[in-house]
Amino acid sequence: MSAPVLPSGRRHGIAFTVPEDWTPEQALAVFELLEDLREVICSRYLADIQRVMRDERQQPERPLVGPPSF
Repeated sequence: MSAPVLPSGRRHGIAFTVPEDWTPEQALAVFELLEDLREVICSRYLADIQRVMRDERQQPERPLVGPPSF
């Protein structure tokens, strides 16, 4: 059985669910907490994060075997 795909597209990490009985105020509090956490992380690690993301997204070069077929 394969691991479920998380919202980030990854197959590893912390799987979580959001309770269905949160009030709008509770949802907003968590949203603001995550927003603040993102800002703190980005203020320190943004350049490193961008480099790692760029490296992960690079496709390996495919060798040309012959002319393209149409």
